[in-house]
Amino acid sequence: MSDTVLFDYWRSSASYRVRIALNMLAISYRSVPVDLLAGEHKQAEHLARNPQGLVPALEIDGQMLTQSLAIIEYLSETRSNADLLPSDPLGRQRVRALSYAIAMDIHPVCNLGVVFHVMQQSQDPDAARSAWMRKFIGEGLGAFERMLDGPETGEFCHGDQPTMADLCLVPQLYNARRWKVDLSACRRITAIAERCEALPAFAAAHPDRSAPASN
Repeated sequence: MSDTVLFDYWRSSASYRVRIALNMLAISYRSVPVDLLAGEHKQAEHLARNPQGLVPALEIDGQMLTQSLAIIEYLSETRSNADLLPSDPLGRQRVRALSYAIAMDIHPVCNLGVVFHVMQQSQDPDAARSAWMRKFIGEGLGAFERMLDGPETGEFCHGDQPTMADLCLVPQLYNARRWKVDLSACRRITAIAERCEALPAFAAAHPDRSAPASN
């Protein structure tokens, strides 16, 4: 079997999700950094991996996979030890809904290309970026907190073991803290994230473990 290679950026939320999944499933991989700030994701070499010019891209099982949630679902479907999605249809729907609330609603609005465009429209780019991040991450996580208000929530987002929803939540909490989002109303979220962050698979995937030496 060919080597597993993850093309990622250390601070990318989507890459962070996939790193957690690979760690949870004990899949050994080699990381190849793609520097977003240097524009490497828009160069021909990376566009050949992912025509969207996004990270991550995962080379595994002789294939090049893109889109973090599609990658996580592939791993869940092809690895016998995977429990990243519940076994019952209703449980899978709930975990997907939670995951999509972050990956499809919060994350895209706060993505690098969108935020750079916002900054270009302002006379104070840094202030505009911070306000944008706090608004959309804060509102999104507030809604996520309310989505967790049900008996299906356990020690983690769904039940008592991490699922794809937790793999989405933890990177988003990292971004929230980075941008000083007020999380005082998100007690359930922060408690779940603390449980996740104490697990080796999550800790090993943390951006600080992948950051370039200059950062």
